[in-house]
Amino acid sequence: MRRSRALSLFGWFLTMLAVATVTARSHAADRSRSRLVQPVSSAAVNSSLRLLPQPWKTDAPLLGSFAKVAPAPAVLQVATACPPEMVEVDGDYCPYVEQKCVRWLDPATHLQCAEFDKLATSGKCAMKTEHKHFCVDRYEWPNKVGAMPVSMASWNDAKASCDAVGKRLCSDTEWTLSCEGQDRRPYPYGEGYARDDQACNIDKPYILPDAVKIFDPKTAAGELARLDQREPSGSRNSCVSPYGVHDMVGNVDEWVVNVSQAGKPFQSGLKGGYWGPVRTRCRPMTTAHDEKFRYYQIGFRCCGEAHAVEPLEAPMASR
Repeated sequence: MRRSRALSLFGWFLTMLAVATVTARSHAADRSRSRLVQPVSSAAVNSSLRLLPQPWKTDAPLLGSFAKVAPAPAVLQVATACPPEMVEVDGDYCPYVEQKCVRWLDPATHLQCAEFDKLATSGKCAMKTEHKHFCVDRYEWPNKVGAMPVSMASWNDAKASCDAVGKRLCSDTEWTLSCEGQDRRPYPYGEGYARDDQACNIDKPYILPDAVKIFDPKTAAGELARLDQREPSGSRNSCVSPYGVHDMVGNVDEWVVNVSQAGKPFQSGLKGGYWGPVRTRCRPMTTAHDEKFRYYQIGFRCCGEAHAVEPLEAPMASR
């Protein structure tokens, strides 16, 4: 009996102890929950946000280090038909164009036309045109801007020099097209109809040469220096043809191959005139001198073949 009562009392004690433990834990949980749901100040929020990484300011790739942003597509490179020191000429040459001078600077000799008639029909071709595609030196030989053009060259000298660098002497038809452009105007500068001694090295006072002194080795240097009125190639920015070829009129007379007159009386022809008061326009050609002739005001430039080109493939983007 006593043992039974003792066991009952011990059971009651354990029960009360369990209830007290659960109640204490429940109150602790309630206090924790009340702390969690308490309102948080805006300052605390901002402070917490500042501790977090901001993806819009990070330099790390958004898609992982294995992914790279593709570079912008490369522009297709296009090869040129001519070397960089030459100009590409692609156009139609006209064998005959009517050009009427309305005012002469020298009425007696009719060499220097001050102004050509500018009509709606000016530059129109009265014959079948010849299509040409070739390269021409940008400057007179040695074809370097700022260099003094060569003089005292014969036609044979000019041809050999062009051949030696893989080029050739220009034909007179190629030279004319390079000078006058597709509009076929008398002068390569300005509007092409009015003569301008400021545009190119032309119309300087004539100095009477002494041919004996020119060809005498003892006096040649001094006489050539006295006669010389050349200017460095490219000195006058306005002296540029519609195709972008410099100094085609004036500075030095230029040797060409006489094609338009079928090589008669000589294969050699002279185009462009020199610094003196002569024709110095695109169309005329002097054919009075043979291939061995050379003189103080004569130089040349070279031409070459234009090559067909294809657009080059752009380099592949790196992966």
